[in-house]
Order: sequence, then structure tokens, then C-alpha cells
Amino acid sequence: MNALHSRPATSAAHDGSDVTYDVLGIGFGPSNLALAIAVEEHNARSAEEDRIRAGFLEKQPRFGWHRGMLIDDATMQVSFLKDLVTMRDPTSSFSFLCYLRERDRLVDFLNQKTLFPLRIEFHDYLEWAAARVSDLVEYSAEVVAVRPVTEGGDVTCFDVVSRDPADPERTVVRRTRSICVATGLAPHLPPDMVRSDRVFHNSELIPRVAGLHESGTPVRRAVVLGAGQSAAETVDYLHRHFPDAEICSVFAKYGYTPADDSPFANRIFDPEAVDIFFNAPRDVKQSLFDYHRGTNYSVVDMDLIESLSRTMYQEKVQGRQRLRMLNISRIRDIDAHADGLEIGVEFLPTGERDTLAADLLVYATGYQPRGIGQRLGELDKVCLRDDEDELVVGRDHQVATHPNVTAAIYLQGGTEHTHGLTSTLLSNTAVRAGEISASLVARHREVR
Repeated sequence: MNALHSRPATSAAHDGSDVTYDVLGIGFGPSNLALAIAVEEHNARSAEEDRIRAGFLEKQPRFGWHRGMLIDDATMQVSFLKDLVTMRDPTSSFSFLCYLRERDRLVDFLNQKTLFPLRIEFHDYLEWAAARVSDLVEYSAEVVAVRPVTEGGDVTCFDVVSRDPADPERTVVRRTRSICVATGLAPHLPPDMVRSDRVFHNSELIPRVAGLHESGTPVRRAVVLGAGQSAAETVDYLHRHFPDAEICSVFAKYGYTPADDSPFANRIFDPEAVDIFFNAPRDVKQSLFDYHRGTNYSVVDMDLIESLSRTMYQEKVQGRQRLRMLNISRIRDIDAHADGLEIGVEFLPTGERDTLAADLLVYATGYQPRGIGQRLGELDKVCLRDDEDELVVGRDHQVATHPNVTAAIYLQGGTEHTHGLTSTLLSNTAVRAGEISASLVARHREVR
């Protein structure tokens, strides 16, 4: 295995190391973890000259994936067979089944008769896999810049500048022929969001609730904005963890929409569906996206919908209704003060407004892709864009660049416009990692 190394630098200039990577991954969530495994497995069966020198940089101090929503009884929404490797290579020792065997839970899991493990269990699987390729990744190494390296007028490499884990005031520079950007999604929040300790995105749910309990802060009413799976889970979690509080769910729909996880609809996540989507005309791409939004966006598992509905009815029977659904409504204004929040909610059909005195407001408003230039500065200048200002991306997930750029940029995420709904989902992670790995191997052989 290739150790990740370079020398610290006090500026963004190259550090003088003679090591040039074949690929540096920026971000180390499930997507780049799957790529690290694919490269590792390729190297294990290849001759020295065919091996890929890879490294990965992650700003978090350790591996973590949506830790703030690791609710103890929440399950995954995709089959365990769509793990980091199985769809690419069912014989891989990095599979979820191999993880279960090593944890001595294989028989126990099979006896559950489910395809959907607990979210905390799947996270443990991801940590288990990440530990096995730990020599390829450096944590607490936030990438602050990616700079093109020009030789004879051609951009042949990139210098990746990251913070030194031992001293965040210093930077480390690594040179690479390719980068793979997998920085995940950023919480989506309104630009005019009120800044307050009482207002936060649901991605912080578990630590925020724990902090409120530790501090003894009273919560008499909490408001959750959003209509998707994370919103419904947040409502349920708050309802259980604040047994004396009223929990209000605010959304513009009439009610939660069930997720379409029927067998035919789920074929939109098949690897073959990526080929079809990629080669389709733009208007067909948009139609497919619109038709199948219900498989993933602003939808809720039916079991959770029914559970919340039962809770509401039981409370109504008992005469103490703590769970309220403020449907067809929007939050119009928020006034934060020392003792809490005043939240103005409009009932859209009539325009009638009500003011809720609340102790918490949780935005369960989803996530959005990070723009490639948002963190990486000069990198965006070498990329080609179409007439709608979207990045041009090849089938192998490589960004099209100007003719004088021979260094490569791969994307994992942010490619829904070219590759469809699976761009940011676990469903196709293993296959996508295999495709990028194969492209890297082909490039390596060309420059060898």
C-alpha cells in the first residue's frame, strides 16, 4: 500500500518532494473511500508498473458520515448489497457481509430478515473499511487550494495545498496528475437565516439535543421546517427526546409524501440507467429527473409516516396533542431573543398568520452540492462548461478541460445533470468507484 506523505510548507509553493501522485482524493466520505478500496484492490493484483499511487485528504479529524443524524433506531434506505464494493466485485473482502462476519454478527443479521441495516451499524461498517485503508488518507488536512502546474504551456499536474494536521497555520503541498473531488453536500440553509444557538440544521441534531439536555435548557416547543425523510426523522426524534414539549412540523405540502421504492421505479438507480441517462437528450434527462424525484427528494418512508400518524391520533384520543402538523404553511419571519424565538407561520390558502413562541427551530431543508470553485479557487478556470453553465463531465466522471490541460479532474457528486439521480447517492457508489479506478489505470498506462 502507498503511504501518504509530503513535507510541510509555509507557503503554497511546491514543497520540493519528488513524489507525484496518480490521484489525490479531496474528501474522504463513502465515495472516495470506495475509490480508495478499488485502487487498493487493483494494486494488490497488479505488477509494480501498473500500480496507482493514491492519497486522500479529509478535513475531519476522523472518518465520519452524517454523524449528527445517526439516530439509534434509524435504518438505511438502500440495501446492504449496495455497499462500498459488492456491485463492483461481490468477492471483495471489503463487503458488508465480510464486515458482519468479522464482527461475529452474520447469522444474527440474517435472522433479522432485512435488507436494510441500522444506520449506526452501516456507519460502523464504513469506519471498519476506512481503517483498513488508513495509510492512504490524512485526516485534519483541509484542502485550501488546488493550483494548476504548467509545463511548456500545458497543465500537466495540480498542486494540492492542505492544512498541516500538526500545525493548522502551516500548509502542505502535494503534486498529482489527477484529483478526485468528493467533498459531499453542504447543508442547505436560507440566506437570511437568523443566527441563534436555538436555530440549526438537522445535520447537527444529535449533538445539539445532547447539549440541551446537558445544560438543562428547557424545551417547551420545537419547530421543524421541511417535508423530507430527515425532517420526519427529526420530528420523531425531538418528540421522543423531549417528552414534555410540543413538536410542530411546518411544510408547504398537504402531508408527507411516501417514498417510491417500488421495484420498477428503483431501476432508475441501476448502473445501466446511468448509461441511458448520460446519452439521453437534455429534455429527456429533465423528464426522467422530474418523473423520479419521488424516489429520493422530499419524500418519507411509509413506515415512518404511519408511525407519526398513529402517534398523532393516540395523542388526540388522550387529549394531549404534542405532535402538530402545520401543513400548507411557510415560516415568514423569525425573531430571536434571549429567552427563545417568535416564529411567524403563514397558512398559505388563506394568508392567515400565527406566531409560535418556540425554544428551537430546526431546518430540515436538505443539502446542496458544493461548487467545484467554491473551495478550490483556480481549478474552475481550467474546466469547460455548457451553455447552461454546467460542468461538462464525461461518462468516466472526468471533467472536460481546456485543450492544454492533460491533468485530470474527477467528480463524485455534483453530476446529476449528466449522470442522473445516483450522483450523490450510495446506490451506485461501488460501480462509480470502479469506473473512476479503471479510467485512472488507463491514464497511468498512457503516461508510463
